Amino acid sequence: MSTIAVNAITDASGGNTASINGATPTTDNTMGRNRIINGAMEIDARNAGAAVTTSASYVVDRFQYQNDSDATLSLQQSSTAPAGFSKSIAVTVTTADASVGATQYSMITQRIEGFNMADFGWGTANAKTVTLSFWVRSSVTGTFGGVFNNDGSARSYPYTYSINSADTWEYKTVTIVGDTSGTWLSTNGTGIQLRWAFGMGSTYAGTAGSWSANTYFGASGCVNLISTLNATFYITGVQLEAGSVATSFERVDYSEMLRRCQRYYQVLGDGTDAGVGSVGARWVTRDYFAQIFYLTKRATPTVSVKSGTAQLMNNGSAQGGLTPTFQYIGRDCCCMRVIGTTVTDGAASYIQGESLKVAITAEL
Repeated sequence: MSTIAVNAITDASGGNTASINGATPTTDNTMGRNRIINGAMEIDARNAGAAVTTSASYVVDRFQYQNDSDATLSLQQSSTAPAGFSKSIAVTVTTADASVGATQYSMITQRIEGFNMADFGWGTANAKTVTLSFWVRSSVTGTFGGVFNNDGSARSYPYTYSINSADTWEYKTVTIVGDTSGTWLSTNGTGIQLRWAFGMGSTYAGTAGSWSANTYFGASGCVNLISTLNATFYITGVQLEAGSVATSFERVDYSEMLRRCQRYYQVLGDGTDAGVGSVGARWVTRDYFAQIFYLTKRATPTVSVKSGTAQLMNNGSAQGGLTPTFQYIGRDCCCMRVIGTTVTDGAASYIQGESLKVAITAEL
């Protein structure tokens, strides 16, 4: 009878280490090590790939564009990506700012919920070292930068990385010593603000490689991408994990990543009659309420009409073009209200989406 050789796997007490296709099971296969949500830039619930140009807009889920400069940028989800990835964020400078003012800046940010980084122990003597890794490509070469901030940006750790070849995907890793000072939330508030800078004035640019009690959004001496008209920048495969070594990018099922994103932002409805709706209960003469449900949000959300209208079905007739309002909003449900034009007492009624899409927002 033949025997099958099995590689040993290192456990907490030591032993042999097995490598499977270049990945070490005790590190590379650990679930939940990546604290970044949507690091592969696959989920874009707001824009469906369309470009954004306005500061405070989300380019893809969880990645926000922030700009206070004279430059204009166009950012969107892109299919330009390195091997092993299908999406990225693409940035194009459409109006250059040749002279970035001292208090000006341009960047993208992901805010990490406190619950998701509490084990880092930042703000204590047991603060853990972490490693950031990502894939990047730019038409401009040189030293680029970013920063780690706490909730109020009163603590800052500027970092740098180099882009060596134009229009070429490069893999970058940055190791950050954990902060033993400051206030770092371990709640459903903002634990970490992680930023990548496209341009930075001197007021918000600090020396890379150490923590300080200053508000910085980037590192000193870096390339200002926004100074070059038509410059491009791409990023994907973003991972932040405990430890001083970058492991391979943690792959997460698409449906699971969508669910994680929907803790912060969700769209109900597909723009058809079947999209959003429920049996309606009449409150006063022409007012009808329907309860709608969504995934539990980080905090009490804002609920609003993203696009389209609803219709009220009453006594077999449709009253369309109605704009709902939302009341009694909770973390997982609320009441949608529509006002009909004419109604028949005692008749069966329900509200349906018509072309309605509803946005539920609980962003950090």
